[in-house]
Amino acid sequence: MIENKKKPNPIDIHVGSRIRLRRTMLGLSQEKLGESLGITFQQIQKYEKGTNRVGASRLQNISSILNVPVSFFFEDAPGDNSGPSGMAEASSSNYVVDFLSSSEGLQLNRAFVKISDPKVRRKLVDLVKALAVEAEAD
Repeated sequence: MIENKKKPNPIDIHVGSRIRLRRTMLGLSQEKLGESLGITFQQIQKYEKGTNRVGASRLQNISSILNVPVSFFFEDAPGDNSGPSGMAEASSSNYVVDFLSSSEGLQLNRAFVKISDPKVRRKLVDLVKALAVEAEAD
């Protein structure tokens, strides 16, 4: 028997993952985002998995709620050749997305942005760099 289930489009999966990334960066639940859009959290789940395609007007609403331009959802999209041509730049932006998608990265980012004193933030960055150098030496 032939499998007739339709696979999600890679662009829809990418857009959904960017919605999830931004939503979690803001500490917003699927339920809260859904309420803001007048839809259920299950629909948000489907968007984030790429199961359901996000329409243009809905994507515009999501970008407004999440406070990012619509183009944010298409950054580093599969088949996007309009971005930087250097391999190092593309892989570094993917690294940032992977880091912010992790639980630790998200927690670190949320805590870091709450530090209002720029000197403390700078010292924290210096500490992390020193720890990373120390770890490389081991």
